[in-house]
Amino acid sequence: MLAFKILSTKNFMNHLLVADTFDNFLMAEAMISTANTYQIDGHINKEFFTSDNLDEIPSMPYDFSEWKDMKPLCFNLIKGKRTPLFFKFVLHLKQESVGKLLAAGNCNIPAEQIKALVLTIKYDGSQVVLTTGSAFHTFVMSKEPDNIWDKALQQFLARKNIDYEIL
Repeated sequence: MLAFKILSTKNFMNHLLVADTFDNFLMAEAMISTANTYQIDGHINKEFFTSDNLDEIPSMPYDFSEWKDMKPLCFNLIKGKRTPLFFKFVLHLKQESVGKLLAAGNCNIPAEQIKALVLTIKYDGSQVVLTTGSAFHTFVMSKEPDNIWDKALQQFLARKNIDYEIL
């Protein structure tokens, strides 16, 4: 698990809320505090959709909503003349990307054992901090998936020209 302090909040917010930079993630939860505090549970309520409108939601294969679908809602809650007091987004890397990442890192832990590779994004009114994490279906002694995820996120941020320092 690593924590990254983002050095340019404006650049990062453009990547998060406007560009497609984080579209390969699912949103597990969000909390945004402006004039009001909004809490969003990213779980998809599949029972809401009937057989005649299942085509309305593209992310039915997932338990969580895709970030690209939730991003406009979050952007609308944040935009304005004043910066938010606080926000927190908990994103999960899509499972198909988890498998590719582990294979590229020659990891001996099967992707099916990993419940989620997590990216938590927090803004406290003055700075943005990203924190990596992982969740497994069973206990795993190896830190190999965590190390691969930490390294992959560093490379991802560098490719996207998102400047950071490790805390």
